Amino acid sequence: MTQTAERMNLSAGLASVLVASVLVVLKLWALGETGSLSVAASLADSAMDLMVSLGAMAAIVYAARPPDEDHVFGHSSAEDLAALGQSLFILISAFVIATAALTRLLSPTPVTLAAEGRGMIVMALSVLLTLGLVWWQTRVARRTGSRVVKADRLHYLGDLLPNLGAIASLWASARFGLVQIDSVIALAAAGMLMIGALKIGKGAWDALMDRTADPDVIEGIATLARNWPGVQGFHDLKTRTAGSKVFVHLHIELDGDLSLREAHEIGAGLRRTILLAYPQADVIIHKDVAR
Repeated sequence: MTQTAERMNLSAGLASVLVASVLVVLKLWALGETGSLSVAASLADSAMDLMVSLGAMAAIVYAARPPDEDHVFGHSSAEDLAALGQSLFILISAFVIATAALTRLLSPTPVTLAAEGRGMIVMALSVLLTLGLVWWQTRVARRTGSRVVKADRLHYLGDLLPNLGAIASLWASARFGLVQIDSVIALAAAGMLMIGALKIGKGAWDALMDRTADPDVIEGIATLARNWPGVQGFHDLKTRTAGSKVFVHLHIELDGDLSLREAHEIGAGLRRTILLAYPQADVIIHKDVAR
C-alpha cells in the first residue's frame, strides 16, 4: 500500500473516532432532556460505534506497519481480522435493534416523550456529522480498498436510518402523539445492516483464506503482461488478497539471448506499469527463458 493510501486510511479512522465521541456526548445530553427511548437506543449505538472505531483505528495503524522478519508480507491481514470482527458485531447490533423495535411495536404501553424539539436538533446534528463522515469514508474506501474503512462506513451508514427514525419519532410525538414510526424505520435499518455485514464478512473471510483478486484485476494484469514489449509470453499468474493489498506473482517469458540488464529492464518496466495501474498491489515478477 502506498503512503498516500495509508494516510487516507488513518485519516478515515481518526475521523470515525472523533465523530463517534462527539455523537456520544450530544446524545447523552439529548437523552437527559427528552427521556426518549429512541434517543437512548441511538446513544447506545453510538457508544458501540466508538468502541468499534477505536478497534478499527488500531487495526489500520497495525496494518500500516512495514514488513519485518516475522511478517515478510506485511501486516495487512489485520484489516481483514478487524473487518470480520466488525461484521459480526454489526450482525449482533442489527439483531438487537430488530428485537427492540419489534418489542416496542408489540408493546401495549406507549412511550411518553419530552423536550422533543431539543432532541430533534441534536439528532439532526448527528445526521449531518454522520453524513460528513460517511462521505469521507466512501472516498477513502474507493481509493484504498480498505475493508476496515468499508465496514466502519457501513456501520455509520446504518446509523442514519435509526437517527432519522429518532427524529421522526420525536416529531410525530410532538405533533400527533405517535411513537411507533421509529420502530418501523429501525427494522428497515436492521435489515440493511445485516445484508451489508454479511457481504463485508464474506470479503474478509475470503481474504483470510487467500482468495484470488477480483477477476477484472487479474485480467488487467494479464493484458499488461501480454502486450508488454519484450515479453514473449507469461504463465503462473497468481494473486491473493490481504486487507487492501493484492499480492501478485507472475512468470514472464523472455528471449534467452537477452543480456541480464535488458531482461531486468523489461521486468522492472512491467512491474512499474502494474503498480501504476493497481497501486494497492505488491508485485513479484520471475523471468524465464521462452521455449
